[in-house]
Amino acid sequence: MATPININEGLIQEAMSFNDSTTAIEDVVEIALYEYIQRCKRLKMLELFGMIEYDEAYDYKQQRQSA
Repeated sequence: MATPININEGLIQEAMSFNDSTTAIEDVVEIALYEYIQRCKRLKMLELFGMIEYDEAYDYKQQRQSA
């Protein structure tokens, strides 16, 4: 999808400098969006810590022995 947007040229140049090969601006933006989405997903996972209640009496080793 072609979407005209204004992006700070300095940010684009800095992002492109981290890539060893010559990369198109579109590729840099796509990589940045992918990494942003992954970061947001990781942050959502961190919100779950401490929210799950575990059964203290559950014996996970019992399932290994019954096989």
